[in-house]
Amino acid sequence: MAGALNTPRRVALLGATGSIGTSTLDVIARHPDRFQVQALSAHSDVEKLVELCRQFRPACAVIADAARHAQLRDGLRAAGLATAALAGAQALVDIASDPESDTVVAAIVGAAGMASTLAAARKGKRLLLANKESVVLAGQVLVQAARESGAQILPIDSEHNAIFQCLPADGGRGGVRRLLLTASGGPFRGRSRQSLEKVTPDQACAHPKWVMGRKISVDSATLMNKGLEVIEAHHLFGLPAAAIEVLVHPQSIVHSLVDYVDGSVLAQLGNPDMRTALAHGLAWPERIDSGVAPLDLPALARLDFEAPDLGAFPCLALAYAALATGGTAPAILNAANEVAVASFLEGRLPFLGIPALLEATLAAIPAEPAGDLDVLMDCDQRARRQARELLNEMERA
Repeated sequence: MAGALNTPRRVALLGATGSIGTSTLDVIARHPDRFQVQALSAHSDVEKLVELCRQFRPACAVIADAARHAQLRDGLRAAGLATAALAGAQALVDIASDPESDTVVAAIVGAAGMASTLAAARKGKRLLLANKESVVLAGQVLVQAARESGAQILPIDSEHNAIFQCLPADGGRGGVRRLLLTASGGPFRGRSRQSLEKVTPDQACAHPKWVMGRKISVDSATLMNKGLEVIEAHHLFGLPAAAIEVLVHPQSIVHSLVDYVDGSVLAQLGNPDMRTALAHGLAWPERIDSGVAPLDLPALARLDFEAPDLGAFPCLALAYAALATGGTAPAILNAANEVAVASFLEGRLPFLGIPALLEATLAAIPAEPAGDLDVLMDCDQRARRQARELLNEMERA
């Protein structure tokens, strides 16, 4: 059986140089008898990718920026490595589909990770899903592909991984009343809407608990990250929006909870470190050392919970609305959010302009039935164009 001590799992890691990739490789390095790195990818950081190849000796490495292919090839040669150098979007799909790997860690941020994530699902891989945008954009398509191929989708977002651990072991939903997704509240928890008018990108990226990339850090600050997770939970666990609630929990120790009809509430707790979820996904159904320190409950003293402030953080309400509308609405929301966050980080859009741009984009593009991936990807591109046009109008106003 793949994953047993005498048959290491062969892992393709998509997004090796980001925070999820770094944590994945930390866990893998602790268990060289269990895991073998088959492929690594990065967006544009050739130097770091070559260094990771030097350490883990994969069969192939992919740089998504095709213009850097020669640089990667020459860097691998100079390091004396036999690792094959590949480049471009199709190469990401190829390594996700490669039968030489049985496990794919999908950690590419944004819609850019959609095609490779879906390719892994279609090939029946164990899919460690850390790319929530793929589920928001095309959750129905992704889940159906996994069902048809027999792929295992193991969520790596700490919240969804917590829910996965608290649900019945047989995969059923019998007796489940609610899913409770916890949110740290981000760096602006407790702030009024008015006080957020002039916050800077650096302030928005200063997360109090998690070390993350800038895009996801901004999503956490707006609570859009939690909105995307509500949509993701709907697709992954098959529950309606009315049965998925959000709780602000600033300590980030309880990662999510499942409420059962008999009055039981099961929670997964742990220190805020992505290696816990990654170790769980890599070794499931076994448990292995992740390198995360044990939880010191007496030192915590208290755990707080509160309702989210939808007036100050309207992105969460917009996500619920998109889920209720259905069809292509979540794809429109996700695309507009990627444009809005990038514009905020570039200094073109104020913090409160993010939800304003999302709402305007959703209003400008009517939702349609989400028939297949081509329809969704076309919708994604139309939403991005519309969001950029609206952004230009906002800048001229």
